[in-house]
Amino acid sequence: MLSGPAGLLAIGFIVGAIGTLIGSGGGFLLVPTLLLLDNHMPPQVAAGISLTVVFFNAASGSIAYARMGRINFTAGIIFAIAAIPGAIVGAYTTPHIPRHVFDAIFGIALIAASAYLVKTAGVKSGSTVSGAYNVSLGIAISVGIGFVSSLLGIGGGIIHVPALTHALNFSVHTATATSHFVLSITSLVATLIRLKTGDLHGQFPMIAWLSLGGVAGAQGGAVLSNKVRGSWILRCLAAGLGLIGIRILLPLL
Repeated sequence: MLSGPAGLLAIGFIVGAIGTLIGSGGGFLLVPTLLLLDNHMPPQVAAGISLTVVFFNAASGSIAYARMGRINFTAGIIFAIAAIPGAIVGAYTTPHIPRHVFDAIFGIALIAASAYLVKTAGVKSGSTVSGAYNVSLGIAISVGIGFVSSLLGIGGGIIHVPALTHALNFSVHTATATSHFVLSITSLVATLIRLKTGDLHGQFPMIAWLSLGGVAGAQGGAVLSNKVRGSWILRCLAAGLGLIGIRILLPLL
């Protein structure tokens, strides 16, 4: 059984704060939490709940970042449009994946993300001197991220932020805010598809409590993003992701 309202609020707040802090939306934390709390939850339900919460979290965080002037709206709109087709395909693909296969994919993805964060934490934490970026490369990356994020219900920011900083010459602060803006659009599209397919039937009370916590956490995460050293956050996050990934994979071995 999943936690009651207080527990769901707390989970939503933590996921929202961390997700906004690093521009990921928090789905990469929420999905494994749902999988661990309910061993029988179908993948499409876990992904659908996560994407819905990610939407509210990302929308709240985007408002906060917009007030700070940190979102590159031109790039964000281009990347969101590119990611939407992948998000649609991913949403329709998840129901065809058995739970044990989904767990294996997700566990491996978390461990890979953990290793990547350990490797790159602190490598590029300052602002770039140029706002130039390769639009074609950004579009290609966004198409793939749209599919993977919708398929797994993670939102995609955990991949998008490193891509924006290391491949497209964005500063970390701009990448975090812009990624959040893209997430607010793509996660909404994926959520509407999950509603259409019935994956969210009966899940609205849980979604409401998680989303309330996520919206509040998003505002706190946006404020903390100006005060906390990103490299240490990423290292701690990497350790947590690695442990969660191992925990998900252990029953499959």
